[in-house]
Amino acid sequence: MVATKNTVQQIEVIGAQVHNLKNINVQIPLNQFVAIAGLSGSGKSSLAMGVLYAEGSRRYLEALSTYTRRRIGQNKRSQVQEIKHIPAAIALHQRPQVPSQRSTVGTMSEIFNQIRLIFSRLGSPVCPNGHRLAPSLQIAQAMDLSGAAMGRLECPVCHVRFYAKSAEDFAFNAAGACPKCQGTGQVRTLDPQKLILDDNLSLQEGAVASWHLPGRNFMPSMAENLGVRIDVPYKELTSHEKEIVLHGEKKRYPFDFRTSTGRVFHSENALYENAYEAVYEAAKKAKSERSIAQINQFFRFAVCPECHGSRLNPELLKQLCGHKNIAEVTALPLGSIKPWLTTLKKELPANMQSLAAVLMQDLTDSLQPLLQLGLDYLTLNRSGNTLSTGELQRIQLAKTLRIQTTGVLYVLDEPSIGLHPDNVHGLIDILHELVAQGNSLVVVDHDVALIAAADWVIEMGPGSGIAGGEVLTQGTPQDLAQNPQSLIGPFLTGKATIWPHQSATVSTQDMTTLQVQNYFNLHNIQVQIPEQQITTITGFSGAGKTSLILDSLVPALQQRQQHLPLPAQVSALQTHLQHVVAVDATPIGKNSRSSVATYTNLMDHLRTLFAHQPAAQDHNWGRAYFSYNNKQGACPYCKGLGTITLDIQYLPDMEEICPVCHGERFKPEIAQIKWHGYSIIDVLNLSVTEAQKIFVSIPAIAQQLQLLAAVGLGYLHLGESTPTLSGGEAQRLKLVKHLHHQQAHTLFVFDEPSVGLHPLDVQTLLKVLQRLKSQGATIIIITHDLDIMAQADYLIDLGPKGGQAGGKIVAAGRPLELIQQKHPSLTIQYLQRHFQKFHQKN
Repeated sequence: MVATKNTVQQIEVIGAQVHNLKNINVQIPLNQFVAIAGLSGSGKSSLAMGVLYAEGSRRYLEALSTYTRRRIGQNKRSQVQEIKHIPAAIALHQRPQVPSQRSTVGTMSEIFNQIRLIFSRLGSPVCPNGHRLAPSLQIAQAMDLSGAAMGRLECPVCHVRFYAKSAEDFAFNAAGACPKCQGTGQVRTLDPQKLILDDNLSLQEGAVASWHLPGRNFMPSMAENLGVRIDVPYKELTSHEKEIVLHGEKKRYPFDFRTSTGRVFHSENALYENAYEAVYEAAKKAKSERSIAQINQFFRFAVCPECHGSRLNPELLKQLCGHKNIAEVTALPLGSIKPWLTTLKKELPANMQSLAAVLMQDLTDSLQPLLQLGLDYLTLNRSGNTLSTGELQRIQLAKTLRIQTTGVLYVLDEPSIGLHPDNVHGLIDILHELVAQGNSLVVVDHDVALIAAADWVIEMGPGSGIAGGEVLTQGTPQDLAQNPQSLIGPFLTGKATIWPHQSATVSTQDMTTLQVQNYFNLHNIQVQIPEQQITTITGFSGAGKTSLILDSLVPALQQRQQHLPLPAQVSALQTHLQHVVAVDATPIGKNSRSSVATYTNLMDHLRTLFAHQPAAQDHNWGRAYFSYNNKQGACPYCKGLGTITLDIQYLPDMEEICPVCHGERFKPEIAQIKWHGYSIIDVLNLSVTEAQKIFVSIPAIAQQLQLLAAVGLGYLHLGESTPTLSGGEAQRLKLVKHLHHQQAHTLFVFDEPSVGLHPLDVQTLLKVLQRLKSQGATIIIITHDLDIMAQADYLIDLGPKGGQAGGKIVAAGRPLELIQQKHPSLTIQYLQRHFQKFHQKN
């Protein structure tokens, strides 16, 4: 029988209606690199994640057994009429989950597993009497035996029999953990100074900080029963009273609990916990990350004195490979591991060279994608929870590439986050390699270089929110560059205007001067930042941008404001700045109850407005009735969520619109109260732009709406859930509250504000920043975005690369002056090309 060639060449999406998608039909080429572009909120992620990934992963999981599916998180069925020819899908999300304290770069990339194997097979173990055995094939073979014979060796000097260390023995999350810190690399001690919040406060006013932990608000009353005065400042308590507060016996006593309504409940076994015990007991029971973070505020963390931060049992450090122990190897930057392997291979006997070649090739294959993605500065022992979003995503991507799958649909959301322009080229090579392995690739991104490298581009639009959700254009990058409808086309060709007039001079009189000594890769570095100007901090990942600004300048200003000592690494700070506002791209709100209206003060004004309507006053309905977060106003069936979740056992939980309020969150009778024909439900369903036309006559509401529109969020609905907003949308929403105040002597710090932003959205953001600047603000932007660099007043480039090769000021000055020079800075070189591309065509 002759096999017929598979002629399926594209995924067919028919009738997609996820979020703002308007019943669209679209074809996605298979076995190609497809980029999805468009304005923020235009429907890019809805198509990529909500349709392609959701359906690709769901259909694959449906092929598994019921038993397996019950143990895997599943996507619910997408709102799409039909999808044909979709492969199994894997997604790399824009915001990867933050790893635990026990995760490191080595464990996340799985390179540490290979290092452990190399140490157990190619290392030189030490016998109990201190004699070192040279690496040998006999040792490697002994490690491959099973049972009691595994790893059993005899010392050729003293003939003592002992067991060599296996790969598992070198795991700090298992048998190899340091006994002092249990493999965390840190020890913690309770800081007594953190227990008392303010000794000018009385106990009933909350002087004891640890009694603010959940379930301990009645401790002041128990202390009063034990003879402690709770109505005088803590500093005026006698030493005996303080002893009870700090060290009183942990014991059960009869106690009367009084509620806020005046009711009294008696207990014979109320437990008294002193200020110290309250922290220790809370720490034992803490489960969630939020609880752990709250408790950790009471502790001081220090490097473990036994393992010195290596996390490993010190006994393991006796075994060497290539003249280094395993802690020294994991402390190497990724870019220095290959030279170490070369040294190791040279010292091995001839009969071990084949084995070494296999183990080292496996390690090198895992290492290569990380180096291509510009992560050469990271060390294997770097804690995973200290990595940036971009670093986490690139580690995910490198691990994916190493698996070498075929026939899979990869869906990537903003893989260029945190990448220097030079690293984007390495990313593009990786993406092409994924396709070359026989996979299909869909990438949501705004980086023009990445879009230009795609085989096919789908552009969503034409606008954002309700004005988006359609396929605006599609074709090759060359097609879009020539298409007058395309919004990304002018940025592909260089015809867009991105280089406006800059301020003529930067004053050298009003400068903030910061000096940092010995903090990561920053050593005695001094930087000057012009005040009341926009300054970009640039450089490769790991160059020291975060260490300089977020870890040094920001806390230094905050601590000076509170009359506290400067951070230990800050040796000098001269500034006129008095306040600091750090604006990041983290989601706003923890659940869907947080909306645009509740995050701003719009909801307060709306509740007051509707409570003052005659019909509401006739019913005695106050402000609480016009909030879906209060029982007076919330739908009793869904409790104000607007949806209900159905548990249908082995199938994924199904989220359905509430059958009582039909997703409107409120009790049905609340809709009877009207203002100019609108209920509060109607108002929350309006976009900012629509609401502006209606509330012209109410200044308090009109002003908030105008500010939302000014930051480019006119398409958002007032009732839109804030946790679903993109990083760029979240940053702009956070800015709203600052736009109607004078900001002299205030520093605003933005960390990668262009994340999730189309180049046109970047221009909107820059207009907002110019408005802040006109109000007297000083603005610092940590960025890799060339458009933002081009429009800044001042640029400070750190480098020349990352990690040990970073930490120096490579360039500082006005961008238009820097690009006129022949410069060693790679950032400036990319900026020069950017200027030539756009300036020559305008």
